[in-house]
Amino acid sequence: MTSEREQKKGGSRLAGSTEPKSPKRPRKKLTPKQKAMRAVYIIVTVLAALAVIGFAASKLLFVKPDISQSGGRPEVSTEDGEADTETPSVYGSGRKEDFFTFLVIGRDTGGGGNTDTILVASYDVPNQKLNVMSIPRDTMVNVSWDIKKINSVYNYAGGGDDGIDALDKEISQLVGFVPDFQVVVEWDAVGELVDAIGGVWFDVPRNMNYDDPTQDLHIHINKGYQLLDGEAAMGVIRYRHDNDMRYGYPDGDLGRIKTQQAFLKAVVEQCLQIKNVTKIQQLAEVFNKNVTTNLTVQNLLWFGQRAIFGGLEMENVNFVTMPCTNKSVWSRSIGGMLSYVVPNTDELVDLVNECFNPYLEDLSSKELDIMYVNSDGTIGSSTGRLEDTTHNSQVHSQSSRPSTNPAPVESEMPVETETTAPEGTAAPEETTTPSVTEPPAPSESPSTTPDAGSGESTAQPSETPEASAEPSLQPSETPAATPTPVLTPVPKPDNQDGPPEGIPIL
Repeated sequence: MTSEREQKKGGSRLAGSTEPKSPKRPRKKLTPKQKAMRAVYIIVTVLAALAVIGFAASKLLFVKPDISQSGGRPEVSTEDGEADTETPSVYGSGRKEDFFTFLVIGRDTGGGGNTDTILVASYDVPNQKLNVMSIPRDTMVNVSWDIKKINSVYNYAGGGDDGIDALDKEISQLVGFVPDFQVVVEWDAVGELVDAIGGVWFDVPRNMNYDDPTQDLHIHINKGYQLLDGEAAMGVIRYRHDNDMRYGYPDGDLGRIKTQQAFLKAVVEQCLQIKNVTKIQQLAEVFNKNVTTNLTVQNLLWFGQRAIFGGLEMENVNFVTMPCTNKSVWSRSIGGMLSYVVPNTDELVDLVNECFNPYLEDLSSKELDIMYVNSDGTIGSSTGRLEDTTHNSQVHSQSSRPSTNPAPVESEMPVETETTAPEGTAAPEETTTPSVTEPPAPSESPSTTPDAGSGESTAQPSETPEASAEPSLQPSETPAATPTPVLTPVPKPDNQDGPPEGIPIL
């Protein structure tokens, strides 16, 4: 092959390769100052890239909850049944900045899904304040069925979304606003959460001993400061009294509420510790398994980020109980007296405005539907409208039945002791002192069902006492010698708080 042909075959590149290459220019050495500047430049560039990536990731991981479509005003009806559109409302005043409200419901899956733990919470992010108010399970609400306890609402409405909507409505009648978010927690989550954070140190207020084989529930915990694992924690928050009912909280469920509040505060304190940030994945798994909510995981991470790194201190975490008074009311379903708590309106309004109201202007009692009990045993609503239109007529018919006995003297009637619970404290149970005890008829022997989640067997009469409430007089008896029997309050049949059978209520 000739050189000419080789040049044509190889092209100009090969032809040029025979030419001598030009010498490379020597690289200029950097001064120490230039080297330092280059290192700074590289570091700044890397940090900026990481910041951009971190910011983008945080936007995906930490999402601020949207409250534009949540909350709102309760549906308060007037005496004629029409919606109240004239009462001045706080809802035109706008909301407080980054102020969020929650309805937290604790369900006992082992005891039929009772909603015996009901909490209204608020988180004021700019001021780093977390307030939680317990709503006693026996709170009387304006519903159409006979046993008007707030813990009957969720199951009576069918549970699920319908149950949440119904409970949201009743809560809004008590506090003047619909909570922004709802969190339904299965009790099992408490034990798993405690185990996930390595246990919780807690001062158990009393010796607790209770066994309920039907629920596989066994509580045996000694009084004192100790590290509780998940199983022990579940026992502490469920306990109300021993198998021997003489031993337990003197104020019943209100005593249990105080223990639950103290325990939850201990859990919050431990969760806020920096060391538990590394357990966020494990906590998220517990949450997803046992919690139903309209908050996303990203929303919860946003709240966690604001609480841990925003400076939420335990001195700004406050647990209180709804100010209330104990009352006893005749129940046609059980044929006896049933214990309720009714809100103390003025104290409740003050508490809500101070700690829970998400709006700029204070609410008034006119925006609430508060139940009360009259001196004659009838009930009433602050709106002037009762959902159960037959309740009071039933009470009057019970008290005015024909009788061959004269009316008892005033001193022989039950004497009601009314106690108001100050803010953050529990009121003692109402007590009555009947002068005459009516023995139950043989056909009225009560059946007992376990009080799920509390460790209690409650009496449920199989028949109403209509047939035997007034024993007939023998011909030799004289009216003056036998006063009219006074019905003795019976234990609360909390296992049935509404007409439908099969709905267990704690």
